[in-house]
Amino acid sequence: MKKLLPIIILAIIGFGIYGWAKGFYNTGITYQEDAKTAWSNVESSYQRRNDLIGNLVKTVQGAADFEKSTLTDVINARAKATSVNIDAGNLTPEKMAQFQQAQAGLSGALSKLLVSVERYPDLKANQNFLELQSQLEGTENRINVARDRYNESVNKYNKHIKMFPGNLLAGIFNLTEMARYKADPGSENAPDVNFDFKN
Repeated sequence: MKKLLPIIILAIIGFGIYGWAKGFYNTGITYQEDAKTAWSNVESSYQRRNDLIGNLVKTVQGAADFEKSTLTDVINARAKATSVNIDAGNLTPEKMAQFQQAQAGLSGALSKLLVSVERYPDLKANQNFLELQSQLEGTENRINVARDRYNESVNKYNKHIKMFPGNLLAGIFNLTEMARYKADPGSENAPDVNFDFKN
């Protein structure tokens, strides 16, 4: 019995380590998949915005003498924004910055278009335009919520893999830090723009 005691102790220790490592890995994968799903929701919200912008452009194109350069800027920015896709399993800071830059470019072009509409009374009174503008505002709110939820999921995952002693296993299991969605440069300065076209 004395000869078996060291083996039993080693088996208990080994089982304990196995249980801890298994729990750490499974929790890490769960958090990682939650963050990937949250990123998919961010992309889905942006896709909704892109679809609405396409309809908005068609509506604005029907207005006589509307600034062609403004429309062209929106169309080009939309094409660029839709061409930048990130695989949820490879959310590096560089790719995230590229995605954000493309989306910020589209936001800027869209803002310019909406401000330009102010000079077209028939267009800003167009019911289809007003409905699309309202849907765009709602979509921007959805985007903000989706980005916040993504960051919350990433934060949970990153803390899990970086805190001791889990950080010792993270490298072994190839669990690497995920990039957060950061505020666009200059977003701390709120633009002074009036989007109330109903008056």
